[in-house]
Order: sequence, then structure tokens, then C-alpha cells
Amino acid sequence: MQRYDLRHLKNEFYDRMGELIDKELKSGEVGIFLFEVGDFSSIQKSADFIKASGNDLMNSLKFNEVDWTIVVKKVDKTIAQARINAQKNEESSLTDEEKAE
Repeated sequence: MQRYDLRHLKNEFYDRMGELIDKELKSGEVGIFLFEVGDFSSIQKSADFIKASGNDLMNSLKFNEVDWTIVVKKVDKTIAQARINAQKNEESSLTDEEKAE
């Protein structure tokens, strides 16, 4: 388990978090990421970011008044890629009306 403090990056932590997951965490390892919450949109964006990467978001919680913690489990690359492909297939099969919702 690794812990990463990304609060100094403010709302620009996504790329660094992705880099740390890809390069620092081993398959099956858990990373704890601490970031500063601005307008709360970063909470949903971080969850979407992890889902889009094919990894597992295990927990997301408020750490204190301004900070948020997410716990991510890195999955095997083949599993992550299969999840990403499934998400793309799901999105491409949506009708225009469903996409508008």
C-alpha cells in the first residue's frame, strides 16, 4: 500500500495520479491518494478518471474540511484493458437519445 499526497497540485492532480497508478503501483496493490477539494467537482471527476482507467475505486471519503482521500486498487493490465473496451462498447451502443440524457 502506498500513500500519495497530491494536495499541492490543487485541481490539477489527475495526470499525476494516473502516472503514479501506472508506474508506482504494482498489480493488485492499493494506493491512497489525498487531494484538495475545491468546488467538489474533482470528487466525481476522480471517480470517473479511475473508472476510465479500468482500475478499482475502493473508497472515497472526506479527510477533513478541505481534503479528500480516494483508495484505488490497481488491476492487471489485461483486466483494465478489457474494462476500458467494455466501457467504449457500451458507450458506442447508446442511442442519441440515451447520450443526451
